[in-house]
Amino acid sequence: MTDRYAAAGVRLDAAEEAKRRIGELVRATRTPLALGRIGAFGGMVRVPEGYRKPVLVMSSDGVGTKVLVAAAAGVHDTVGEDLVNHSVNDILVHGAKPLAFLDYFATGSLVPEVAAAIVTGIARGCRAHDMTLAGGETAQLPDLYAPGHYDLAGTIVGIVEEDEAMHGDRVRRGDLLIGYASNGLHTNGYTLARQIVFERLQLGVHDPFPETDRSVAEVLLAVHRSYASVVTPVLRRLHALAHITGGGIAGNLVRVLPEGCEAVVDAGSWPWAPVFRVLTRAGKVSIDEMRRVFNLGIGMIAVVARDDVDAVVQAAQRAKIPAWMIGEVHAGKTGVRFDER
Repeated sequence: MTDRYAAAGVRLDAAEEAKRRIGELVRATRTPLALGRIGAFGGMVRVPEGYRKPVLVMSSDGVGTKVLVAAAAGVHDTVGEDLVNHSVNDILVHGAKPLAFLDYFATGSLVPEVAAAIVTGIARGCRAHDMTLAGGETAQLPDLYAPGHYDLAGTIVGIVEEDEAMHGDRVRRGDLLIGYASNGLHTNGYTLARQIVFERLQLGVHDPFPETDRSVAEVLLAVHRSYASVVTPVLRRLHALAHITGGGIAGNLVRVLPEGCEAVVDAGSWPWAPVFRVLTRAGKVSIDEMRRVFNLGIGMIAVVARDDVDAVVQAAQRAKIPAWMIGEVHAGKTGVRFDER
């Protein structure tokens, strides 16, 4: 008898095989806080003991059109790790420790090997942060996604003491800005980057990327860096953190500035990685647009008091993540200004 659901494009046998593989990966991420059965309708984690007034911090995000590069290259695990690290950074800016993660993977035609590769990266990111992959959803939507295409998103849950949560209200005039190096594009700006690399430069994913000894795929799929290892040891010394994602430095740093504080960024205080030099030159992209679209080599910014700068920089050195003093907070109209001198 004809399987009408399969004929319509949804393969339940593929879904069962994907669930089996994913279940094995999920099991490896379970921490002592995990509760309930793998594959249940909802994921459960205990609230850790020892908190006086715990607050849950939640965030949802995706990896955008970076998945198109992953599909073209046939490399699917890195975007899973991207998703976790991006989400960890988003709650890290509030001082939160990750507790649990949930993913959403949607595709036109489910290939169990691809789904397993993606979740391999998600599980790897969860284990690196001692976080439970508490659940997720795998959807087959043949009428929505073209063959070979998929989308990826996730939700993270973290925890912080209410009186230790960072909101930006501690920022003061005279505070200094410490910029932590990004690992490339991270997960933003790929629509423009792909147009420049694949259409203007006519490069394929396996071609050498200009000014580097790496391929296009290696440069564009470089994993979104997590800043947990560099920031967590000095969290109590920080006045604010800004994760530099879509909108660039100006669009994200302003989110943690209180009224009457202007962040002045020294535009020449850190080096641009080759990927950004290539994109601006080959794409004829203005500096203003580059700043709006890309992180330009700065993935996270810490706002710190002058007396704490040395401790913060030393923590970066121990974590082997380059960091630079890139500016200062002044009194003025709330916003971000680049100093071109």
